[in-house]
Amino acid sequence: MTPGIVMEIGRQAIEVTLVLAAPMLIAALVVGLVISIFQAATQINEATLQFVPKLVAAFVVLIFFGPWMLDYFVDYIQRLFTNIPQLIG
Repeated sequence: MTPGIVMEIGRQAIEVTLVLAAPMLIAALVVGLVISIFQAATQINEATLQFVPKLVAAFVVLIFFGPWMLDYFVDYIQRLFTNIPQLIG
C-alpha cells in the first residue's frame, strides 16, 4: 500500500466524518445563535438556557437525517471493504 493510497483513505474518512456531522452541527449552531440573540435582547444571562434547545434540535435533525446518514456511512464502509483486496495486493 503506497502512501498516496493511505492519504486518500484518510481524506475520504475525514470527508465522511464532516458530511455526517454537518447537519447536527449546523442545527446546533443555528439554534444557539437564535437563543443568543434572544438572550441578548432580553438580557437573560443563563448559560443552561441554550443546552436543552440545542439538544432537542440535534435529536430532531438525527430523526430526519438519520436514515440518510446511515446509508451514506454504510455505502462508505462497503466501498472500503470491497477495495481491501486491491489495497493490500
